[in-house]
Amino acid sequence: MAASRIVIENCAVATVDAYDTEYASGYVVVAGNRIESAGAGRAPANLEHVVRRIDGTGHLVTPGLVNTHHHFYQWITRGLATDHNLFDWLVALYPTWARLDEPMVRAAAQGSLAMMARGGVTTAMDHHYVYPRGTGDLSGAIIGAAAETGVRFTLARGSMDRGKSDGGLPPDFAVESLEGALAATEETIDRHHDASFDAMTQIAVAPCSPFSVSTELLKQGAELARRKGVRLHTHGSETVEEEQFCKELFGMGPTDYFESTGWLGSDVWMAHCVHMNDSDIAAFGRTGTGVAHCPSSNARLAAGIARVPDMLKAGVPVGLGVDGTASNESGELHTELRNALLINRLGAHREAALNARQALRLGTYGGAQVLGRANQIGSIEAGKLADLVLWKLDTLAHASIADPVTALVFGAAAPITLSLVNGRTVVEDSHLTTVDEDAIARSTRSEARRLARIAAQG
Repeated sequence: MAASRIVIENCAVATVDAYDTEYASGYVVVAGNRIESAGAGRAPANLEHVVRRIDGTGHLVTPGLVNTHHHFYQWITRGLATDHNLFDWLVALYPTWARLDEPMVRAAAQGSLAMMARGGVTTAMDHHYVYPRGTGDLSGAIIGAAAETGVRFTLARGSMDRGKSDGGLPPDFAVESLEGALAATEETIDRHHDASFDAMTQIAVAPCSPFSVSTELLKQGAELARRKGVRLHTHGSETVEEEQFCKELFGMGPTDYFESTGWLGSDVWMAHCVHMNDSDIAAFGRTGTGVAHCPSSNARLAAGIARVPDMLKAGVPVGLGVDGTASNESGELHTELRNALLINRLGAHREAALNARQALRLGTYGGAQVLGRANQIGSIEAGKLADLVLWKLDTLAHASIADPVTALVFGAAAPITLSLVNGRTVVEDSHLTTVDEDAIARSTRSEARRLARIAAQG
């Protein structure tokens, strides 16, 4: 049976392919869950099985945004510890996070996913590493929320085995044993990971950070990931304090420590990577280790400015991340396009550090590279999956900006007329079509209050 087609035409097209091909007025044809064609002018005539034809006048179509780092559970602890650095912020919030249960995690995931999807994210990820004992199937709740929302999804199954009594930051009752963490991670891979081209759910192995996991968990986690053929994710070089911690405990900086545990490679990506020297960046470039750049969160926690332009010059794959909404309360990735560009220009004579098209690439193709899916998503090319966003740029907010990519990146957040994931409509006229936004708002508000009450009781 022939696939149904959706035709989008009369719009600007930014393909974000290897040549940054753009069309001032062009079209995209979707057949089933694949991009069939894209080009200048009108769509090919006499196409069969067209179920929808969209006039994109005044719009820009881009690949869907790809989020490469997040912590969904933090949706129900937004607005707390607003004037803290990373370590103080973690110490303030870990006692609350340690009280999470399955209904809370499900509601938080629903809120995080809904906010991202309505802002143009078509591929999301969640680094969930808080697994208090006896609190239900947290991974299953997160994966279920992603399926309901309709976005493509990677769960980075996290873990912590270094509690407070072992010199870590989280309370002891919030961490797992080494054996328990590895077994639970392997079970999650076996149950949920899909390696197919058009997979909607994938799993990565993701011990939390050098200061919350043991060296053995990092080493055995890397071995597990490579045995199972999945990717590896963790936090790296986020703060000066982390660098000091690594030097005091391991006698080396974070990058050297990661390399000693098997955590550099083209199947690895790390969040933040703010405090990287030339040698660190060269090591990431040499090994193909990816970076999830989280500009708003880095600013919120005063972590610093990641050297993204230098990373790109060194060949490091770089994508964008929302990070958890307790350190980026907006919860939206499209704002990170603008913030990445602006923050990386801070300083004398840095006006060309990043440009609008580089920022768009970070949020699309760069994210696809980091998640290991660049041959499937991240650009508008025939044969790739139909994950697309149609941005409305003819309203007051953007009407006087001639270049559509500049309007999208430099301007205010653009309304979304249509967002497709796997060829399926997820957002239409700036509203989610797959879930009830108002119901999610009520649920997340209720679960946030319940968590606050439980945490207050100790």
